[in-house]
Amino acid sequence: MYVENCFLGAKSIGRTIEQRLWEQGITHWEGFEPACEGIGPTRAERIESFIEAGERALDNGRPEFFAQRFPSDCRWRLYESFREQACFFDIETTGLDHRTSVVTTVTLHQNGETKTLVRGDNLTSENLQAAFEAAGLLVTFNGARFDIPFLESSFDCSLDHPHIDLMPTARKVGLSGGLSEVEQELGISRELPDVDGREAVRLWHEHERGVDGALERLIDYNQEDTVNMVPVLESIVEELDNQLFPDGQESRH
Repeated sequence: MYVENCFLGAKSIGRTIEQRLWEQGITHWEGFEPACEGIGPTRAERIESFIEAGERALDNGRPEFFAQRFPSDCRWRLYESFREQACFFDIETTGLDHRTSVVTTVTLHQNGETKTLVRGDNLTSENLQAAFEAAGLLVTFNGARFDIPFLESSFDCSLDHPHIDLMPTARKVGLSGGLSEVEQELGISRELPDVDGREAVRLWHEHERGVDGALERLIDYNQEDTVNMVPVLESIVEELDNQLFPDGQESRH
């Protein structure tokens, strides 16, 4: 699904009206006409205004326009239209409390390129801000509750980008558990199936003690967590798309 298939970003236009339009075969902005069945003049004017502003936002590469107008559980709809701006990221820490724990590694994956920042090396506030500079859309797994607030508290930075959190999004298609459990349900394999969050903490402490290979293994795990979110999101988006267009209605532009 692309944002051009969506109408619920218009003022006072919700899922019911949007579904009514889709059922009439109006699955894209270009197919909208003010005289559509069940759409009065006020609603038609609001939809036309949204489409006009939305086209400008697309031309200018502004996902925040749609993130501000779509319900939070519909942020997944931004992905196809802003795929190149989507930055998948994941952090590893020494614990769950930012007041007593520290961030050890941060991996970002965008447009096929993967970068990892490491504590004591290149993980600084300045480098972190620079790493997110090209990101217009953040993608995490449980990042709203953990990764984003942890980074903001630890590095005094602001990550107020539009955000797709895969944990609640996965729940929409019946997938529960952590990232590895969701991956298993989707048939996504791992190179390091025996490494988990607890092992990541141990690897960091081994690195601090000078154990050879510990840091490399930790980075590999952090990168696998991050890169694997791409097929997870794409699988979920496909399923949600199929739920909204069960009769094979064309949702692409």
